[in-house]
Amino acid sequence: MKKIKYFFEFLIISSLFIIFKFLGLRVSSYIGGKLFETFGPLFRSNNLIKLNIQRAIPKIDLSKVKIITTDMWNNYGRTLSEYMFLKGFRNNQFKSNINIAGKEILEKIKLEKTPVIFVSGHFSNFELMAMEIEKSGVNLSAIYRPLNNIFLNVLMERIRKKYICKYQIKKGTSGVRELLRLYKKGYSIALMIDQRVSQGIKSKFFDEEAFTTTIPAQFTKKFNCKVVPISIERNNGVNFNIKIEKPMEFSQNSSAEKITRDLNIWLEKVILKNPGEWIWSHDRWK
Repeated sequence: MKKIKYFFEFLIISSLFIIFKFLGLRVSSYIGGKLFETFGPLFRSNNLIKLNIQRAIPKIDLSKVKIITTDMWNNYGRTLSEYMFLKGFRNNQFKSNINIAGKEILEKIKLEKTPVIFVSGHFSNFELMAMEIEKSGVNLSAIYRPLNNIFLNVLMERIRKKYICKYQIKKGTSGVRELLRLYKKGYSIALMIDQRVSQGIKSKFFDEEAFTTTIPAQFTKKFNCKVVPISIERNNGVNFNIKIEKPMEFSQNSSAEKITRDLNIWLEKVILKNPGEWIWSHDRWK
């Protein structure tokens, strides 16, 4: 039964992608946002979203919760529609739509040829960050979580490998081994640290413990590598500001708990700056 459901979801998404391709970036992004504002709550519980927002911002007014929820669904739909235009972003067709702060940091990483770990979260159109890092000439591998929908996942994997980052590594034990192999060959790592993981440690995230990946901490302690935060925000529909921050350097004597908590603190600040552009629908504190 679940496979049948996934297949129909695949047909719907594939049909939308075909339509979006003909409509163009700006119109497709707008329509995708409005579609998800309407239909998104049918697939994910708004109660969970409300609870997650209130966990992060305890004194928030219910009216603001509603605004953040609507903005989140809008961004979700825009991001989905924009998958059809990743080729254009990759080939600089939409070069003027992206502004990057911190290009000199990327250039230094490229020239030094010493791999780092880029950390981020699911902000705005998060796929564009790894794309721009690889486009800059930095050798890169990116960790991703396969979609539950096996039909849609095949399509998304193909798009990601072709236009975002060639080395897409599935999260999990085998994925960590592959990351290690590539890291030793000089490949930096792009990692989303905001997802719930089964293999990690409990770390404070908005004052509540949540299972969090320790991959940055493990690599920092083992190789003394730098951790480079990167974030993205949507500006006026289909324009994006990417910010590459100065590397965070941790002592090899720092505990995995401290490194992980420090990264969560950075993550919290970025989320609170634009709460409507983060995905609140995940069961992050489960």
